[in-house]
Amino acid sequence: MSRDRLLLLQPGFADAKHPGEKFVCPHGLAIEGLLAAAPELADRLDVQRLAFQRPRPVVIEALDEDHQGLPVLILGDEHPAPDDASALGERRYVNDPKRILALLAERHGFPKVH
Repeated sequence: MSRDRLLLLQPGFADAKHPGEKFVCPHGLAIEGLLAAAPELADRLDVQRLAFQRPRPVVIEALDEDHQGLPVLILGDEHPAPDDASALGERRYVNDPKRILALLAERHGFPKVH
């Protein structure tokens, strides 16, 4: 059985368009906070933090070249895929940050966002 896989941008990433500056992804911050608040639950899924620069080979391999936006939760087969998940062939995924937070609660027992 495959586990859920969460792909995020590495916090503190550089952007060549802004030399000397470091950034965080505003869409991934709440997800990072949830992972940090419950590290024992984070072990229930595979989490990877990736570089900002494109192409992103890990994402291309998991989805395809046209779907490199992060964050993304690629759904494994340990739990049924929700009806609102996107699909690429047999691969199901969710890239809406609020929905990712909800699915982390539903599928892995993380606290819900209030």
